Amino acid sequence: LRNTSPLGTLVFERFYPEPLRISGRMLGAILMMMIGAMMYVSKLPVNSWQGIGWVLLNSAIAVADRLLQRLLLSKEQCPVDISKTGITLINNLVGLLPVGVAMYFKGEFSQLPAAVALLSPIDKAYIAVSCVIGLAISYTSIWAQSLISATSFLVMINANKFIIIGIEAFGLHSKALSAMQIAGASLTILGGVAYGKARQAIEEEAEEMKFLLPQKDGMPPLKVKGFSC
Repeated sequence: LRNTSPLGTLVFERFYPEPLRISGRMLGAILMMMIGAMMYVSKLPVNSWQGIGWVLLNSAIAVADRLLQRLLLSKEQCPVDISKTGITLINNLVGLLPVGVAMYFKGEFSQLPAAVALLSPIDKAYIAVSCVIGLAISYTSIWAQSLISATSFLVMINANKFIIIGIEAFGLHSKALSAMQIAGASLTILGGVAYGKARQAIEEEAEEMKFLLPQKDGMPPLKVKGFSC
């Protein structure tokens, strides 16, 4: 289901100030990834489908998140006048509110002192390192989203998930895959590579058109309370 999410972003990005250009190769690559994902899940246990509703909700939120980030981060759309560091800070601080509410209703604040007391120095070091890595992932994610479309970002994420599955199966040996699942995962990764090549071809064509078409003087960008369109 997550592999179908790029189709949703692709439709909405057509209505952006700088619409996403689409080619048959792009659509073919996304279709290849969807087929690979279906091959993979066809061999999953039946009880794996119990959380299908949560997967749909997660996919919808992911699509909305990527579309909003693309609109507000890309200089080609309507960028907000905040640095990437500032956006990273906001992105992490805002998440504290729902987590804090959940902790309150679960009674975890009262358990926190005892849990901290049980931590060894190495445990605290692992937590500190995980915080640094989390911040790095947040910053680089915002940086990447400012450079590529929401559709491209979701394609990249979906392909990476199957690469991680391959590492778990063949590197860590923590997951057993059937021949059908291996073929499906491989097809999905190849679809991600094909999508990247298709996007590269479109961008190269756009660069060539810039040199062929005469430059026109347009209206200055509209600035409204921190946004520019």
